[in-house]
Amino acid sequence: MRRRVLIFGCSGSGKSTLARRLAVRLDVPVTHLDHLYWRPDWVEAPLPDFRAAVATAVRSPGWVIDGNYSRTLDLRLPLADTVVFLDVSRWTSLRRVLTRTWRERGQDTQAPGCRSKVDLELIRWIWGWRASHRSQLLARIATESPGAQQVLLGSRREVEAFLRTV
Repeated sequence: MRRRVLIFGCSGSGKSTLARRLAVRLDVPVTHLDHLYWRPDWVEAPLPDFRAAVATAVRSPGWVIDGNYSRTLDLRLPLADTVVFLDVSRWTSLRRVLTRTWRERGQDTQAPGCRSKVDLELIRWIWGWRASHRSQLLARIATESPGAQQVLLGSRREVEAFLRTV
């Protein structure tokens, strides 16, 4: 394992949890793209501001970054030496999001000033993510980060096995 790791997957796939654990093991900073993208009350950051924040994050010699955000892949993929794709079922993602929202109700956990919530838009996003985003993201990873170690994980057991190799 090298020291510039990207983690992708659907909402609720475990990206943030894996990112935190991996950053500790590698002793590098972790960046959650949700924290850079969302402003209080779920207002989107202006794209130039978001891209500038991502560009700053990838300047470090080592990092773990979680989040999809296709409009910044060009900044991240060429620099990554490891790309982890969490490929869990829509049912697993939905269950985890519902559990997280219940556990963290009323807290600003996704981003500062953004209370945990589940709405119809998020449920639709999770339900359609595999069909609408998975293959495009995997293709971009293969094309734009061909030299990176590419890791596909589909279960908690596979994640734990992967972490034992770090």
